[in-house]
Amino acid sequence: MPSYLNQIPPDLASLSDYQAYAQRNLTEQAWAYIHGGSADEVTFQRNLSIYNRLQLNSRVLADVSKGNTELTLLGQRLAHPILVAPVAYQKLAHPDGEIASAMAAAAQDAVFCLSTLASQSLEDVAEHCDGPRWFQLYFQSEREHTLALVQRAEQAGYRALMVTVDAPVNGLRNREQRAGFQLPADVRAVNVTAPAVPVQIQQGDSRVFQGLMAQAPRWADIQWLRQQTQLPIILKGITNPQDVDKALAQGIDGLVLSNHGGRTLDGLPNPIEVLPDIAEQVQGRVPLIVDSGIRRGGDVVKALALGADAVMIGRPVMYGLATAGALGVAHTLRLLRDELELTMALCGCASLADITPDLVRYPKF
Repeated sequence: MPSYLNQIPPDLASLSDYQAYAQRNLTEQAWAYIHGGSADEVTFQRNLSIYNRLQLNSRVLADVSKGNTELTLLGQRLAHPILVAPVAYQKLAHPDGEIASAMAAAAQDAVFCLSTLASQSLEDVAEHCDGPRWFQLYFQSEREHTLALVQRAEQAGYRALMVTVDAPVNGLRNREQRAGFQLPADVRAVNVTAPAVPVQIQQGDSRVFQGLMAQAPRWADIQWLRQQTQLPIILKGITNPQDVDKALAQGIDGLVLSNHGGRTLDGLPNPIEVLPDIAEQVQGRVPLIVDSGIRRGGDVVKALALGADAVMIGRPVMYGLATAGALGVAHTLRLLRDELELTMALCGCASLADITPDLVRYPKF
């Protein structure tokens, strides 16, 4: 373990330990935004329990002395399959914001994905992150503004675009409403420079259907984006096999199976529940990444066994950031990677290729 991680208090032994520290360090409003889910938070809570229903079929007496966690993802050679998910407004958790998280990810050999709604510029983050980095894209109301973001990401060395498709409007954030959440004056989406287009509807029209959703991206926008860039395009927010077929038809390079951490539509399945069927459907044509509820190295193994190529974590990064800045994020990633290696070793897996479906026992969901 790197020496700088020795500064971490001994009671921070797992990702869940960081949660309590983070809550103490954050305002009620910031905690509501970072920790909360949508509506009754049924999906959010299920994300945290679903992996416990899966059991591991460990194998013994295997030679794992030359083991590793390496993989190739979208043409990039990576040290391990744990990615940092795009999370908006990270300065809510710490003044160093996304720069701290990006530096920590680079120190731990993890892919860092920057949100369109980052509170620090994509150029500044790139300057401080010498590790692999991707850019998460929210379509803007005008294609020219979307293209400007894409071009900035290309010029700053981001090596993939992750397009979030499951949140054209915000989820029903009741926890935030009750806390009276508003962004502080010094926290904003600095990369979004175009003025917001006001929602205009006729009398009797729906603010959702004829208003907000009239500006939402559609499959034609994905087609257009594919023509604008040579970067790999990953769609984030897939849970329905019908959307998988459409994405593959568009020439998409990867999929993130995600319920947005339970922050958009309450009642969605956890990605692990649909992963085996979608993996069978995809047949390795594009990589599958899973998020929403990964908290242990054993969870990573379970996801990989059921068909994922990699996993992403979001809230745990924010808990680490709120607790100890870049050091907390680095330790969070290190903990998860150490747990992954330990779980692999105890299951007799010397490589990610050894993590096969027979390693998991699971009941019908």
